[in-house]
Amino acid sequence: MNTRYKALQLRALGAVLILILPLAACGGSEQAAREDGGLTGMVTIDGSSTVFPISEAMAEEFQIANPGVRVTVGISGTGGGFKKFCGGETDISDASREIKETEIELCRENGIEPIEIPVSMDGLTVVRNPANDWAACMTVDELKRIWQPGSSITRWNEVRPTWPDEEIKLYGPDTDSGTFDYFTEAIVGEEDASRDDYTASADDNVLVVGVQGDGGSLGYFGFAYYEESADVISAVAVDNGDGCVLPSRESIESGRYAPLSRPMYIYTKAQALAKPQVRAFIDFYLGNATTLVPEVGYVPLSAERYAELAGLLVEN
Repeated sequence: MNTRYKALQLRALGAVLILILPLAACGGSEQAAREDGGLTGMVTIDGSSTVFPISEAMAEEFQIANPGVRVTVGISGTGGGFKKFCGGETDISDASREIKETEIELCRENGIEPIEIPVSMDGLTVVRNPANDWAACMTVDELKRIWQPGSSITRWNEVRPTWPDEEIKLYGPDTDSGTFDYFTEAIVGEEDASRDDYTASADDNVLVVGVQGDGGSLGYFGFAYYEESADVISAVAVDNGDGCVLPSRESIESGRYAPLSRPMYIYTKAQALAKPQVRAFIDFYLGNATTLVPEVGYVPLSAERYAELAGLLVEN
């Protein structure tokens, strides 16, 4: 992250916390008053399919507490979500990566200053069909050789000679996905650098079904989708030079699952926060993250991280 954007991020986070935390500090009485007062309107969210389960869970619970508000959650992918967000179509953008400089400029062209809010940790999970009993652990270099642009590897014994002479069928997110961006940078070493002869989808459930149904398959997506389907697909442990590490809530939170542990975000803007229902929804999101984030299979931010965010309020 460059210094200019980091400063922008810290200022924006301080601003949003100044707006939000007084609401949380008022406790249940103010929340009840909002509900009794009939909070109404819409909250529009789009973006990452990986962050979608968190925002969907938040939307469902928020609407129960606030029946006058309608919250819509789409899955256009992180890149697609930012296009809508920067075009003024949505209030909140789900993102499985940080916003890019080009996206910041697009937002600014439309008078929008993006406000970044980290909401959880994820472990981008490499998966295989359960019939595959040989690739239980793969090195980062092996994954790179398979996924890099121009790769000629099409069979498992081309990865390791002791593995079977069986076709590899690849599944992964499409190019609008923040998961695609993160994987290519972490594994291949360059964002957006990937072979293109694989089955791509913006819907992670499609990828789960593909890996489940194909004995020679290899794919990747967010940890929550793996955990939800662990009875029909298997994870690949990743060796980054310190031995094989499987994705788990513990290994993701501790950072041992490297280099595929990553933060996930929502983005909003001052124009959206001026809407009472959006401001109340983000208040609800932050106030319920420690409960709902693990319920949908992700890792909530640590107490230290929440303390760091609270410190930004003091600094700003």
